[in-house]
Amino acid sequence: MTALVRPRFLVPLALAVGLALGSLLPAAFGDTKAPSAIRNALAQTGKVQGAPGRTLILSRVVVPPGARLASHRHLGTQVARVQSGALRYTVLRGGVAVHRGESDEQPRTVRRIGSGQTGTLHGGEWIVEQPSDIHRAANLSRRPVVIYLATLLKTGAPAATPVTLSPAG
Repeated sequence: MTALVRPRFLVPLALAVGLALGSLLPAAFGDTKAPSAIRNALAQTGKVQGAPGRTLILSRVVVPPGARLASHRHLGTQVARVQSGALRYTVLRGGVAVHRGESDEQPRTVRRIGSGQTGTLHGGEWIVEQPSDIHRAANLSRRPVVIYLATLLKTGAPAATPVTLSPAG
């Protein structure tokens, strides 16, 4: 009876050991994929009064620990509010004012991040990005960063457009 019971336990044990080793081996050989941000379009409309040919999009972005957002810009105005976490934000061209507080209750400007500067956006802070603002970001913390975005884009335009700057800037 004992001989029949052992094989039942050996197969699941072997599978578990194999899965564990399979998840460790890529990291041992430096073959790990960098985490990336996850964007979900929560709502949108193409019927924006006063803005024909534009689409208004409400999105949520989750930036996992270690994720980096490459240099990019938005082809329309975007309001970004950090719900939770801390996002390292670098402006390559342009500039943003960082606000704290509800927009209908006299929010205050807590700092500005100008061209060539880096700052951290914390939960409860928000910025307005214009099409001329080129920026990148990263989550250097151990917790995910959650951001809500309201973006007004030309209909059919991508949510973000990658930008490569020359070494001169």
